Amino acid sequence: LIKICLCFITFNPDYLRYCKRLLEQTGGEMEGGDSWSVFLRLAHARASPLDLVFDISLFSDRLLPATTDQLKSTFSHFASAECNGSQFMTAEDFVCKFLSLPVDAKLHSATVKLLARAADKDKDGLISFEDFSQFESMLRSPDALYLISFEMFKSSNTQPSQISFQDFQDVVSLTESGKLYPLQSDSDFIVRYFGKDRRRQIGYLDFCELLHDFHKEQALAAFRHYDKDSCGRINVDQFCQIMFTAKRHLLNNFMMENLREFCVRENVSYVSYPYFAAFNGLLEKMELMKRIYLNVSKGNLQTAVTKEDFLHYAQPHAQVTPLEVDILFKLCKLAHADRCVVKFEDFEHIDPDHLKRVSYIKRLMNIQAVNNPADRDAFIVALENVYRFSLGSIAGACGATVVYPIDLVKTRMQNQRTAIALGEVMYRNSWDCFRKVIHHEGILGLYRGLTPQLMGVAPEKAIKLTVNDFVRDKFTHDGNIPLWAEVIAGGCGGASQVMFTNPVEIVKIRLQVAGEVRNGSGSRVGLGSVLRDLGLPGLYKGASACFLRDIPFSAIYFPLYAHAKRWFADDDGHNNAWSLFCSAFIAGVPAAGLCTPPDVIKTRLQVAARTGQSTYTGIVDCFKKVLREEGWRAFWKGSAARVFRSSPQFGVTLLVYELLQRTLYVDFGGTRPTGSEVPAVATRYDHPEVENPYHFGGYRLARATFSGIETKFGLYFPKFSASTN
Repeated sequence: LIKICLCFITFNPDYLRYCKRLLEQTGGEMEGGDSWSVFLRLAHARASPLDLVFDISLFSDRLLPATTDQLKSTFSHFASAECNGSQFMTAEDFVCKFLSLPVDAKLHSATVKLLARAADKDKDGLISFEDFSQFESMLRSPDALYLISFEMFKSSNTQPSQISFQDFQDVVSLTESGKLYPLQSDSDFIVRYFGKDRRRQIGYLDFCELLHDFHKEQALAAFRHYDKDSCGRINVDQFCQIMFTAKRHLLNNFMMENLREFCVRENVSYVSYPYFAAFNGLLEKMELMKRIYLNVSKGNLQTAVTKEDFLHYAQPHAQVTPLEVDILFKLCKLAHADRCVVKFEDFEHIDPDHLKRVSYIKRLMNIQAVNNPADRDAFIVALENVYRFSLGSIAGACGATVVYPIDLVKTRMQNQRTAIALGEVMYRNSWDCFRKVIHHEGILGLYRGLTPQLMGVAPEKAIKLTVNDFVRDKFTHDGNIPLWAEVIAGGCGGASQVMFTNPVEIVKIRLQVAGEVRNGSGSRVGLGSVLRDLGLPGLYKGASACFLRDIPFSAIYFPLYAHAKRWFADDDGHNNAWSLFCSAFIAGVPAAGLCTPPDVIKTRLQVAARTGQSTYTGIVDCFKKVLREEGWRAFWKGSAARVFRSSPQFGVTLLVYELLQRTLYVDFGGTRPTGSEVPAVATRYDHPEVENPYHFGGYRLARATFSGIETKFGLYFPKFSASTN
């Protein structure tokens, strides 16, 4: 663990600085020292090794704070005012020069002062170094959007921190929608929060609720503005005007371009208030709508969902109304006029840009091989298969090592002749075989033949996984693949592995049974002697039986695994490590069990018969002799051991294979394993600013935070656009 952590520090200087900060917090010394000494001091300061691991896991999600030296250097560079021997930043210094927000200081000085007020604790128009440093910490807070909005609305440095009705009205009147639809001071909304005489002041937590409720109040005020006769409806042009101004933070470019067309297509001449409220309610609940879709589709983003199914799964959510669902399905027709169902991509057409879903996956490597799937060429496809082959080799080796003792027991049980005339029943059952191997050959006897197994199982499993994925890609259209294509893909994977499987299997089997009886000279049978006895043609003895076993096994296994992953996926369609292992394990039970007879035939053909035992000339001859001499039950020998070996082996193999694809992530523009990526709401942490050399720590989130105030709360100020994310 210490070596792993030290490597992490060595290759990540930022983490070394993070360790030093943790030492500061725990009161430990931090002056000087290399990575090793700093890490050991931190390890000593933490309560347990788990705390240290927790620190490392948190680091990948943390935005490292700016150092005091960085803040002082940056502040001195931009501060242009001086008072009583101290430097200060003006509003223009902070907003226009340092943050580089797109605000014209001359044309919109009020906006500049308002934005700078968020960092000005004293509210005197100047920003001190203490203000500058505290604002950096505020930007790293989880509730930074609300905290900064509160500071913008607050006009005085009174304690406790509160805002008045006048503060609220002054800021709202500066917004674009506030100018079009002025705030009514005698409205029920204002009375509820500030009292009838509007003298009540509200603190931070009350302000958060106020800002949240202001969405609906602003839309209601806009509707009343056009509903002069109080008839409860407005025309389409007025509806679009409200959506483009007061509610534009709920619209993406697609919706803004097609909103009027939607009204025309649905023959909407007038918009009633219930329809207006449902339309806005739908846009505000898009994440909930996506959640319902994922529940219906079991995580498959390409599943087509009907309105009836959607309504059925929406029943537990009382806040979702049938009118909202009806509008949703009609909006989805904007992109697909001939379709009466919805897919996940339809939500992306409606969902505002700032709510796009991203994937949160712990990745040790993140490479974008192509910018667009259309850029995939033959070289990229070949590179993708090499990537899959490499990961499959590692996964196959891991799986084989874990279950090799079970495989040895299975082989010896299948090779055991039970003819009465021979009188040579060595093992009563698999457990008896396991005990006798340990007793006579030791623990290492359970791993006899592991070396050639690892040499062959890596390419064997790799080629099987790679070919299966490759063929599945060819049959997959719009994220869907029919069952017959899944069977063909699995069968192709099984057939491709025989070129690696057969030589490995025959050498492994000869070595595994070598511990039962020594050769004529009394010497132990080794890898070299087995290879000399077999020769090159002998390595492919029983290849036809391998085809007979591996093709149906893979044709059964991979479709079952793909469907089991969907059964075990969570509501978001994500498969965690446990669900991956269970899916792979369960799929291996019927696949391994049903394919035991051809596996017995293959084993009999490949093993070297001893004196007095039957020899076989081919598959048919082997089948007839085993059936005649030992009965039908002989074909199911070792079936339990085979299931117990194949199921956990493929459980480990597929688990490692998929986890490697997630952690060593390379995007080739093709398909990804289902359940490997989780749709999640994008936040300001997803794209911290990296271009500005003066933005450190929380200031890397400054532009995205001010943009988020607009897109989350609809507070659009003149000459300040959300395009600054």
